[in-house]
Amino acid sequence: MKKFIGCFFTALFLLAPLSLIQADSNIVRIISPAHQTFSGEFRNDDLAQELTPSGKLGQLVFVPVSRLKIWVIDPALIDEITAMTGDYKLATDVAPVGSQIASNWLGQLQKVSRGNEVIALAYGNPDIALAKSLAPSELKMYYAFGKSQLQIALGRIVHSEPEGGWSTGKSKLSPLLKKNYSDSRKALTRLSRAVEDADLMLLRARLGRLLSPSLDKDSRDYFSYSAKTAVEAQVRKLRINPGKYQVTTDSAKLPVTVINEFAVDVMVNIEMTPMNSRVVVENFAGVVVPAKSKKQLELTLDVIAPGETTIFAQITDATSVNVVPPSILQINSTVIDKRVTWFTTGAAILLLLAALTQSVRRVRKGRNDEI
Repeated sequence: MKKFIGCFFTALFLLAPLSLIQADSNIVRIISPAHQTFSGEFRNDDLAQELTPSGKLGQLVFVPVSRLKIWVIDPALIDEITAMTGDYKLATDVAPVGSQIASNWLGQLQKVSRGNEVIALAYGNPDIALAKSLAPSELKMYYAFGKSQLQIALGRIVHSEPEGGWSTGKSKLSPLLKKNYSDSRKALTRLSRAVEDADLMLLRARLGRLLSPSLDKDSRDYFSYSAKTAVEAQVRKLRINPGKYQVTTDSAKLPVTVINEFAVDVMVNIEMTPMNSRVVVENFAGVVVPAKSKKQLELTLDVIAPGETTIFAQITDATSVNVVPPSILQINSTVIDKRVTWFTTGAAILLLLAALTQSVRRVRKGRNDEI
């Protein structure tokens, strides 16, 4: 009996690792470092080589169909490959060659994964622990957005399992690049409060790629700079033109231009904050700026005292949360107090009368001397 039990546990010990290895061999991970910049062009054409049948990603899909596999896929990578199927551009002077290669690879992925379970990673395959520490609510968005994008790309239902442990690896993002990520994320989150634009949402999701464990140091620096530049460009699409104004009356209406370069209409509030009490101004509520257009507003300004004043023109959402950085309006008022004006005018009249009186006296005196 003891001999039988010993044989049983020996067999169990030998077969268990084999089962684990076999289970792991049935998991196909479709992941790769980022290739596409945040402005839309590709850093180079390395991805095209990865997608060939002999490339790193090609070897994973150009295989016989199997019903026993689980496909774990980064949706951001699939979006990059989908972008390659069209007329894509490189950041270098080399002509791109991957359009047909990308189309063939996507078709093969759909074919070999059709009868299998597909797991969508968080968009961009970020380091989960790092993403949780920096922006837990954003990580939820990465999972939801990634699942939606992958379902569109593959034309089928896929699963998203945030607690499934499918993401692996640790990012080595430096403290400075972590701050850059957080600043960019917050800027886009604020902007999203007023602008409902699909491209803006995509850019926000793509920030998850900055947290990917698959990026080396050079790539972390490269894509962090690319993201920062792209975010700044988006933020500038909604703004108030700064300006300098000369005011010579105690009340004036000043033209203020709001610019919306997004492809959708936006509705915002505008808060005007003077930096001193020389002037009084009004705020604007419910300002609708049509897509790709400018809107000119009339700012009513009352002068309390002459001098220079700086006004911060701040675009906010309906709850008074700042959407973009403020613009600066410089006011120089040269209005003279009405009492001073009356006094000066009165003094001038008196001087004029005195001069006339003096002239009359001189004329009369001259006539008397002649007589």
